Amino acid sequence: SAGGSAKQGRNREFQAILPLRGKILNTEQARLDKIFAYTEIKNLIIALGTSISESFDYSRLRYHRIIIMTDADVDGSHITTLILTFFFRYMKELIEFGYVYIAAPPLYLIKKGKDFEYAWNDAQRNAAVQRLKGAGKEESVNIQRYKGLGEMNAEQLWDTTLNPETRTLRQVTIENAAECDHIFSMLMGDEVAPRRDFIEKNAKYARIDI
Repeated sequence: SAGGSAKQGRNREFQAILPLRGKILNTEQARLDKIFAYTEIKNLIIALGTSISESFDYSRLRYHRIIIMTDADVDGSHITTLILTFFFRYMKELIEFGYVYIAAPPLYLIKKGKDFEYAWNDAQRNAAVQRLKGAGKEESVNIQRYKGLGEMNAEQLWDTTLNPETRTLRQVTIENAAECDHIFSMLMGDEVAPRRDFIEKNAKYARIDI
């Protein structure tokens, strides 16, 4: 949904945008012929230029910083996981060499008159409210909770998510390949019981936005 504004807001000299329509194929157990037949994944392979699996050729990589940009909600996290599953299974070297990143767009826009600040968590939001309200009432400060990247215009996307001087990125790393392999198989495979146990044990670490 943010493909248009991202293209308008990017720096065309060194940034390329590849819009993806919704959730891509779960490649954890998909056959290669099915993966190559899936349009969104095929476009991604062509854009990167390396091919995949046994035909993967790192020297043909066209971009050395691959940034996943999704909405800061459950669906966005699912899409990120699907893309990372594909990279881990078929282009693992991209992660091992440190070329894969996840964008961290702000969750809030805090505004009072012409003054505004962005916030990436609740603590930053509360601090921004205190700074902007000054001696006035808190009700005079407007707080916008971003539900998705599509709510930002091109200028806002550049300032918060695209500009190398101001954006926040999380680099994807593989500290323990065996453990990563196990977790991807568990979360993206067909076995329901292990996935349910993992969610139950780790639910307390999740942040829920209501």
